[in-house]
Amino acid sequence: MKKDLTTGNVFQTILYFALPYLLSYFLQTLYGMADLYIIGRFNGVAATTAVSIGSQVMHMLTVIIVGLAMGTTVAVGRAIGAKKTDEAALAIGNTVTLFMIVSVVFTLGLLLLLKPIVVLISTPQEAVQGTIQYLFVCFIGIPFITAYNIISSIFRGLGDSKSPMYFVAVACVANIGLDYLFIGAMSMGPVGAALGTTLAQTLSVVISLAAIRRKQIGVHLTKKDFKPQMSVMKMLLAIGVPVALQDGFIQVAFIVITIIANQRGLNPAAAVGIVEKFISAAFIVPSSMLATVSALAAQNIGADKHDRAAKTLYTAMLITSVYGILIGLVTEAAAEYILGFFTKDAVVIVLGSQYLRAYIWDAFLAGFQFCFTGYFCAYGLSYIGFIHNVLAIVLVRIPGAYFTSKWFPDTLFPMGLAAPAGSLLSTLICIVFFIRLKKRKIIYGRNEAV
Repeated sequence: MKKDLTTGNVFQTILYFALPYLLSYFLQTLYGMADLYIIGRFNGVAATTAVSIGSQVMHMLTVIIVGLAMGTTVAVGRAIGAKKTDEAALAIGNTVTLFMIVSVVFTLGLLLLLKPIVVLISTPQEAVQGTIQYLFVCFIGIPFITAYNIISSIFRGLGDSKSPMYFVAVACVANIGLDYLFIGAMSMGPVGAALGTTLAQTLSVVISLAAIRRKQIGVHLTKKDFKPQMSVMKMLLAIGVPVALQDGFIQVAFIVITIIANQRGLNPAAAVGIVEKFISAAFIVPSSMLATVSALAAQNIGADKHDRAAKTLYTAMLITSVYGILIGLVTEAAAEYILGFFTKDAVVIVLGSQYLRAYIWDAFLAGFQFCFTGYFCAYGLSYIGFIHNVLAIVLVRIPGAYFTSKWFPDTLFPMGLAAPAGSLLSTLICIVFFIRLKKRKIIYGRNEAV
């Protein structure tokens, strides 16, 4: 069901939209965390490393798909804000057609490149076979991952962030149960972790399709809406591709940092893999604000309420900054307990705590650039997010992780600082773009009442 996000108190509207998305993101992140927790209880460090590396590859693929789908959220949101449901229907239909093609290409291409990918990321020899098995099963499930994310992007463009939360909640519960069945009872190791995740994702797609048939979403779809129209697909890709590339480059940076850690041995590799999973959970608020700002701002821009769109940006940044400080302080105090939840290995706990205590402050700094990125996407300026992320990765994140790894071989703490340093550069670039675009009146618009 579509929801008007262009009226009412801005803070309350953000909470209305963001809280279900936040829970959805947390539950989706819980997939990987559950896999790591359960595999760590029934298997050794090699299996844990295989699942952590394999799930990182899958996370990279997922964020690319989510980035591509951002074009749908913005296009549908603008159309709904402008009360043009026929344009919303056309965007939805062309999204379905486009992503059917994308999912097939991704599946076939990644299955062919499976072994080269495992070699490329310098997987420790003890974990190679488990990583290959994990990724093989997950790659087969790519069409279902794609289907879930495009359905979710459509609902969010309509202003409905609750339905995707329900879909992923069912999948999360199913995933945990299947993990205990396949990993614990059936001793299937990494294959069991992948199979549980894939089957759970398939279940979420089936439920979401059933919900669409039952709900009155406020947009009437016809056969002609699914017919490819180059102008519509070009618009979807013009917004989605830069976001996908941006998110892809961020994940490439994570992969490169994982490679650097893998080259230091099995224990550092396991420590970095576990911390990356926790960071994914810690980022639920900044990540939810990116999607929230893009969806809310898109509807308000479509309704010609530019000042309200800007107020959404400012309010979201306030929320993420407060959250970032709180999660940073809590994590500093409880780092060893967090690592101990995932592994019993004392060396991994020490190394992971070092890495986590430096890395966690990225949750504060990244919140600003995430909010800016969502705001720019709503205006169709998603290339800005691509620019600032590439610069941060090339100039700070990767070289920072590489050189600190060489200069400080006995600790992971300096490596962890590369992430917040990169986000600081991204935020500064976003501020420069915001000021220049506002002066040129490309964004912000007139002074309407909010």
